[in-house]
Amino acid sequence: MSVIKIRSVAPEDNEELAKVLRDVLIEMGVPKVGTAYEDEALDKMYETYDQPRKIYYIVENDGRIIGGAGIARLEGESEEICELQKMYFMPEARGKGVGSKMMGMCLEFAKEQGFSKCYLETMPYMEAARKLYKKTGFVPLVSPMGNTGHYSCQSWMIKEL
Repeated sequence: MSVIKIRSVAPEDNEELAKVLRDVLIEMGVPKVGTAYEDEALDKMYETYDQPRKIYYIVENDGRIIGGAGIARLEGESEEICELQKMYFMPEARGKGVGSKMMGMCLEFAKEQGFSKCYLETMPYMEAARKLYKKTGFVPLVSPMGNTGHYSCQSWMIKEL
């Protein structure tokens, strides 16, 4: 019986987490340029999220990282808008309600931090993720917001908190 655990990112997670996130991006066929794949933050997730109004949650299965998701202020927008960031899961975490649980934890944190809206970027072909976002109340936008640097992402959504 596997034990799935959700917790905040720790310094010792950086290397394994970077590999997991990049592996999922490659599996999903996400371009390596203009997406989260090339973000410097991927190699130092603990340091990136160990700041006010930011959090990154890790999903572990029997001590192995199998995914994660985070919240941070959306760069280049008002202080009231946050972004759901780097929400990716290995195949073994999918279809088990982990994404819904992580989404709930992230949005609850965002509300506690005083954000009024949550933005996200994804790819049009990420059907399961888009279905979860819609179910959670995210609505499509016609153009991107903020300064994420993810010019290859072609689908943007927002939710009132």
